[in-house]
Amino acid sequence: MLARRIDGFKKVGKTIALANGGFDLFHVGHARYLKAAAALADILVVAVNSDTSLRSLKGPERPILPLQERMAILCSLESVDFVYAFDGPTVADILLALKPHFHCKGSDYSIDTVPEKDVVRSFGGRIVIVGGDKVQSTSWLVKRADKPRHW
Repeated sequence: MLARRIDGFKKVGKTIALANGGFDLFHVGHARYLKAAAALADILVVAVNSDTSLRSLKGPERPILPLQERMAILCSLESVDFVYAFDGPTVADILLALKPHFHCKGSDYSIDTVPEKDVVRSFGGRIVIVGGDKVQSTSWLVKRADKPRHW
Protein backbone atom coordinates (compact mmCIF):
# COMPACT_ATOMS: atom_id res chain seq x y z
CA MET A 1 0.00 0.00 0.00
CA LEU A 2 2.71 2.51 0.96
CA ALA A 3 4.78 1.55 -2.09
CA ARG A 4 1.81 2.31 -4.35
CA ARG A 5 1.36 5.76 -2.76
CA ILE A 6 5.07 6.52 -3.10
CA ASP A 7 5.00 5.45 -6.76
CA GLY A 8 2.13 7.89 -7.29
CA PHE A 9 4.16 10.73 -5.82
CA LYS A 10 7.13 9.84 -8.02
CA LYS A 11 4.93 9.85 -11.13
CA VAL A 12 4.06 13.50 -10.50
CA GLY A 13 7.71 14.44 -10.00
CA LYS A 14 7.98 14.37 -6.20
CA THR A 15 11.26 13.34 -4.59
CA ILE A 16 11.29 10.81 -1.76
CA ALA A 17 13.60 10.48 1.24
CA LEU A 18 13.70 7.61 3.70
CA ALA A 19 15.08 7.98 7.22
CA ASN A 20 15.08 5.24 9.82
CA GLY A 21 15.80 4.50 13.44
CA GLY A 22 14.44 3.36 16.77
CA PHE A 23 13.38 6.84 17.95
CA ASP A 24 13.18 5.60 21.53
CA LEU A 25 12.99 8.70 23.76
CA PHE A 26 12.82 11.36 21.06
CA HIS A 27 15.61 13.94 21.51
CA VAL A 28 17.27 16.89 19.76
CA GLY A 29 19.47 14.63 17.65
CA HIS A 30 16.36 12.96 16.23
CA ALA A 31 14.80 16.36 15.52
CA ARG A 32 17.89 17.57 13.65
CA TYR A 33 18.15 14.32 11.70
CA LEU A 34 14.53 14.36 10.54
CA LYS A 35 14.53 18.08 9.75
CA ALA A 36 17.62 17.67 7.57
CA ALA A 37 16.19 14.56 5.88
CA ALA A 38 12.91 16.35 5.14
CA ALA A 39 14.79 19.27 3.58
CA LEU A 40 16.19 16.95 0.89
CA ALA A 41 12.91 15.80 -0.60
CA ASP A 42 9.24 16.51 -1.10
CA ILE A 43 8.13 13.45 0.87
CA LEU A 44 9.78 12.02 3.99
CA VAL A 45 9.12 8.41 4.98
CA VAL A 46 10.38 7.40 8.41
CA ALA A 47 10.91 3.71 9.08
CA VAL A 48 10.90 2.88 12.78
CA ASN A 49 12.22 -0.30 14.39
CA SER A 50 9.55 -2.54 15.90
CA ASP A 51 9.81 -3.36 19.59
CA THR A 52 11.32 -6.76 18.77
CA SER A 53 13.82 -5.26 16.36
CA LEU A 54 14.88 -2.53 18.80
CA ARG A 55 15.23 -5.05 21.63
CA SER A 56 17.50 -7.23 19.49
CA LEU A 57 19.69 -4.22 18.63
CA LYS A 58 19.76 -2.43 22.00
CA GLY A 59 19.14 -5.10 24.63
CA PRO A 60 16.37 -6.45 26.86
CA GLU A 61 15.59 -3.14 28.58
CA ARG A 62 14.58 -1.49 25.31
CA PRO A 63 12.46 -0.06 23.95
CA ILE A 64 11.53 2.41 26.65
CA LEU A 65 8.50 3.58 24.68
CA PRO A 66 6.41 1.02 22.82
CA LEU A 67 6.19 1.13 19.04
CA GLN A 68 2.74 2.75 18.87
CA GLU A 69 3.88 5.65 21.07
CA ARG A 70 7.09 6.15 19.08
CA MET A 71 5.07 6.14 15.86
CA ALA A 72 2.55 8.63 17.29
CA ILE A 73 5.37 11.04 18.18
CA LEU A 74 6.85 10.75 14.68
CA CYS A 75 3.42 11.22 13.06
CA SER A 76 2.98 14.46 15.00
CA LEU A 77 5.99 16.07 13.30
CA GLU A 78 5.26 18.41 10.40
CA SER A 79 8.33 17.25 8.51
CA VAL A 80 7.25 13.58 8.50
CA ASP A 81 4.82 12.43 5.82
CA PHE A 82 4.68 8.67 6.44
CA VAL A 83 5.76 6.41 9.30
CA TYR A 84 6.32 2.71 8.71
CA ALA A 85 7.32 0.04 11.24
CA PHE A 86 9.82 -2.69 10.35
CA ASP A 87 11.00 -5.85 12.10
CA GLY A 88 14.38 -6.58 10.57
CA PRO A 89 17.85 -5.39 11.52
CA THR A 90 17.99 -3.11 8.44
CA VAL A 91 15.57 -1.30 6.13
CA ALA A 92 16.80 -3.11 3.00
CA ASP A 93 13.34 -4.52 2.19
CA ILE A 94 11.69 -1.11 2.57
CA LEU A 95 14.32 0.49 0.37
CA LEU A 96 13.73 -2.12 -2.33
CA ALA A 97 9.96 -1.63 -2.13
CA LEU A 98 9.98 2.19 -2.15
CA LYS A 99 13.20 2.97 -4.03
CA PRO A 100 13.52 6.46 -2.54
CA HIS A 101 15.73 9.07 -4.16
CA PHE A 102 17.55 9.55 -0.83
CA HIS A 103 18.37 7.19 2.01
CA CYS A 104 19.22 9.42 4.98
CA LYS A 105 21.40 8.30 7.84
CA GLY A 106 22.68 10.15 10.90
CA SER A 107 26.21 11.36 11.42
CA ASP A 108 27.14 8.26 13.39
CA TYR A 109 27.46 6.68 9.93
CA SER A 110 29.64 7.35 6.93
CA ILE A 111 28.47 6.50 3.43
CA ASP A 112 30.70 3.41 3.54
CA THR A 113 29.29 2.14 6.87
CA VAL A 114 25.59 2.35 5.94
CA PRO A 115 24.40 -1.29 6.08
CA GLU A 116 22.09 -0.83 3.09
CA LYS A 117 24.59 0.96 0.83
CA ASP A 118 24.61 -1.77 -1.82
CA VAL A 119 20.82 -1.96 -1.87
CA VAL A 120 20.54 1.82 -2.37
CA ARG A 121 23.11 1.76 -5.15
CA SER A 122 21.28 -1.14 -6.86
CA PHE A 123 18.31 1.10 -7.73
CA GLY A 124 20.24 4.33 -8.27
CA GLY A 125 19.38 5.98 -4.97
CA ARG A 126 21.70 8.26 -3.06
CA ILE A 127 22.90 7.89 0.53
CA VAL A 128 23.05 11.16 2.43
CA ILE A 129 24.47 11.72 5.92
CA VAL A 130 22.36 14.36 7.66
CA GLY A 131 21.66 15.97 11.02
CA GLY A 132 25.01 17.33 12.07
CA ASP A 133 27.29 15.98 14.77
CA LYS A 134 25.86 13.23 16.95
CA VAL A 135 25.50 15.02 20.27
CA GLN A 136 22.97 12.74 21.93
CA SER A 137 21.64 9.23 21.79
CA THR A 138 18.86 7.51 23.67
CA SER A 139 21.45 5.23 25.31
CA TRP A 140 23.32 8.32 26.53
CA LEU A 141 20.10 9.88 27.85
CA VAL A 142 19.20 6.72 29.76
CA LYS A 143 22.63 6.62 31.41
CA ARG A 144 22.39 10.33 32.24
CA ALA A 145 18.92 9.94 33.76
CA ASP A 146 20.33 7.49 36.31
CA LYS A 147 22.82 10.04 37.65
CA PRO A 148 22.06 12.77 40.21
CA ARG A 149 22.00 16.31 38.91
CA HIS A 150 23.64 19.30 40.47
CA TRP A 151 22.07 22.44 39.06
